[in-house]
Amino acid sequence: MEGLGMFMGMRYYQLLKWKDKESLGHTNSLLIVIAAALGALIGSHIIGSLERPEELLNAVSKLRYIWLNNTIVGGLAGGLLGVELMKKIMGKKESTGDLMVFPLIVAIMIGRIGCFYTGVFEQTYGLPTDCPLGMYLGDAHRRHPVALYEIAFLMLLFVSLQWFKRRFIFQNGLLFQLFMLSYFSFRFLLDFIKPRAIILFGISTIQITCLIVIIYYIYLLKNTHLERRV
Repeated sequence: MEGLGMFMGMRYYQLLKWKDKESLGHTNSLLIVIAAALGALIGSHIIGSLERPEELLNAVSKLRYIWLNNTIVGGLAGGLLGVELMKKIMGKKESTGDLMVFPLIVAIMIGRIGCFYTGVFEQTYGLPTDCPLGMYLGDAHRRHPVALYEIAFLMLLFVSLQWFKRRFIFQNGLLFQLFMLSYFSFRFLLDFIKPRAIILFGISTIQITCLIVIIYYIYLLKNTHLERRV
């Protein structure tokens, strides 16, 4: 499902790119996509392996442990850094993220279907709960089906951003900023009902990463100008 999600996301992005009238050009766009992919690959494994520092320190093979652990939070953060670095090298200042928003949402949703079916055998399950939404995911406990929570949130975010896109006139990049702020805020809260290793001030590595990204995008959004479509 992770592979299918990436495939469908890239096909969706390619479709949107064909219709894009404000294209950076084939070569520049390809370089940005490559930078995003490399940044996402590195970021996902670094943040994923730092999620449980004790396990990393005790691992027989550190490189193998890092390779086997990843997280979408680190992937998005690393992809962001990769794109910004490539744009700086290319001397480009215009935003390039809006076209990636809906393909990213679709890709993450499909990937989370795989996380749900994997149950407790992959680090994307919730804490035990007595609430009506609790489900048996492979052990003796009813747990929060956090993968389903995330899918539901992403479906709502997809619809909300499509509505926003049709109702308002805004500068390039705002849609991506809203997506990142919304998703990282949701993940920061969701991780309170997931097993996690506390790193600092009662929060985990993933939550610390989320806070850094949230603060960054709040700073970017503070001077945003919107105009309602007639």
